[in-house]
Amino acid sequence: MRDDSANPLERLMASADNALRTLFVREPQPARPTPATASAASLPEEQRKTAAALMRVNHAGEVAAQGLYQGHALVARSQEMHDHLQHAAEEEYDHLAWCHDRLRELDARPSLLNPAWYAGAYVIGAASALAGDKWGLGFIDETERQVAEHLEGHLQRLPATDLRSRQILGTMKAEEEAHGKDARDAGAAPLPTAVKGIMRAAAAVMKAGAYRI
Repeated sequence: MRDDSANPLERLMASADNALRTLFVREPQPARPTPATASAASLPEEQRKTAAALMRVNHAGEVAAQGLYQGHALVARSQEMHDHLQHAAEEEYDHLAWCHDRLRELDARPSLLNPAWYAGAYVIGAASALAGDKWGLGFIDETERQVAEHLEGHLQRLPATDLRSRQILGTMKAEEEAHGKDARDAGAAPLPTAVKGIMRAAAAVMKAGAYRI
């Protein structure tokens, strides 16, 4: 049952504030310092371009994560669930800021398609939550599992000397896995195999687009 104490206007305002912070703040500020503590190494140009493209994809993924959590939080059945999702979104915002900072260090820009990634994920998050919190949580659990797999792949592809990017992605991977566990502990329902396949296909489109644009 929906918690009548949840104020729809307050939720909408929080969602709008998040969209502005995610898409239009030039220098996002994390609540926690970056895990990139290694000295910045000068990378050969081809390696720099590869690292920059991979980190642009990761930044775009964090933009989409904000949309996903905010869409779900907007229509969450209880205020407790809404607050849980907002807390997770704040941790994910740190990831976004860390990736943004690393892109700057690599002399690269974020994806020009970030508004599309945010909007698409927002709609998906809200739609999954409308089916009930357990299904919305199931969607988040599966998303975090696929993201952790994706980050492991990027750790394999990053130049060995790009320790700063590696430190960021390593921390992100551990926290994505923790968010997935939180969703399962909160009652996430396992998604059908077909839905998982559609999610992988949609993620592949985003990764391909953000890598280049």
